[in-house]
Amino acid sequence: MQAKERLLLLEIRLCMNNEKSMRRAAIVITVASGMLIPFMGSAVNIVLPLMGKEFTLNTVQMGWVLTAFLLTSAVFLLPFGRLSDIIGRKKMFVTGITTYSIVTTLIVVLPGSAVMLITLRALQGLAASMIFVTGVTILISIFPPSERGKVLGINTACVYLGLSLGPSLGGALAHYFSWRSVFIVTAAMGFFLMFYVPLKLKSEWADAKGEGFDIKGAFFYVLSLSAIFVGFSRIPKTSAFILMPAGLISLVLFIMYENKKPFPILKLDIFRKNKAFTMATTSALINYSATFGVAFLMSLYLQNIKGFTSLHAGEIMLIQPILQTICSLFSGRAADKKDPQTIASIGMAITALGLIMLTLVQEDTSLPYIVTALGVLGTGFGIFSSPNTTAAMNSAEKKYFGVASSLLSTMRLVGQIISMGIAMIVFTLITKETAVTAENSGLFLHSMRVILIISAVLCFIGVFLKARKKPNRGQSLFS
Repeated sequence: MQAKERLLLLEIRLCMNNEKSMRRAAIVITVASGMLIPFMGSAVNIVLPLMGKEFTLNTVQMGWVLTAFLLTSAVFLLPFGRLSDIIGRKKMFVTGITTYSIVTTLIVVLPGSAVMLITLRALQGLAASMIFVTGVTILISIFPPSERGKVLGINTACVYLGLSLGPSLGGALAHYFSWRSVFIVTAAMGFFLMFYVPLKLKSEWADAKGEGFDIKGAFFYVLSLSAIFVGFSRIPKTSAFILMPAGLISLVLFIMYENKKPFPILKLDIFRKNKAFTMATTSALINYSATFGVAFLMSLYLQNIKGFTSLHAGEIMLIQPILQTICSLFSGRAADKKDPQTIASIGMAITALGLIMLTLVQEDTSLPYIVTALGVLGTGFGIFSSPNTTAAMNSAEKKYFGVASSLLSTMRLVGQIISMGIAMIVFTLITKETAVTAENSGLFLHSMRVILIISAVLCFIGVFLKARKKPNRGQSLFS
């Protein structure tokens, strides 16, 4: 009996050590992958004016350098999220990080035109969608529900740390080397993860293994969203009023088709029966629709209107993601003890205040005021994000973590696309797609003010909706 007991204790200790090792590896992966794509996104915002000069891009084309990435990320999130639940989340993550690293390397060596650059950015976004849907799900597959707020807070803090390093490190790299050096650094991080994940994570998570993957449904879904988003970004051109109705019709057909499938890529009960999840995803959509375009606008304003270098502009914009990083750590822990939706509502209200402050920016606005406004915006966003993610994922069953995470990420990316779409529409109507220069600063500032007013209104709508409707707690996704 003593020998058996010793063997049992040894097995228990080995399991505990393996679990601790897996948790440590998951945190490392979370830190690295959580920083990777946000770093690229914020760094591209800083180096975009330099890329625009090299490729002779106008404001709308520069917008497409960002939007192409967001578009493919958004439309493939749900199919890849469902597929990761079936074939394994680790396998999907490794595929995504490998593809992302290769495409990022190609951006350094291949682009000879705006078309090639935008095409590669679209492929980069497709690969990023595989990382988006699996990074968080691997984390919450390893950690228990009682610790999810804490680890999701760490994940969110890493995202904002990446956003923080983007303007500063990205601006420095572009200033001392070239904009391509930003992509080289990102590719190196990706190749590290490509080898680290299979080495350190021995388990696989495929809780829907054996269920079918709806290829036709995935095709309808991708086609529908692509047509709607591309059409939206082309308003007021004629093609917009062809693409958007076609996309909406295709989306209706997709919903009808999905209702008949035993294993759909999107189970619509997720929205009908789960108010907590619906509220969290709607909040993410509104918040990102209101805030994402700010970095794009401020980068153009600081470099093209104020005349700062990419390095100086990056340093100025650093305050927002730094405060987002700090606040997300505290709000993530608070979400384990308090109602996460209430905390998220406070964050959205502070975000709205920051947007209102930015609407007052003029050509001669002082730097302390700009930094303060960006700081308020970063504080609000940091308080909002972690609790909102916790509220969404706490309502999800383990079997559908991939789908739940992909839907939440889809709403974020759709919000980002809407934000960029609003910016491009306003620029098209007011600046007539002219380049941003000191000579036409009046047109740019007028456009920026209109965009920020629309963003502030969206944020206030989000606060009002949260105040009016309290989600039921303890609900389970797909229950």
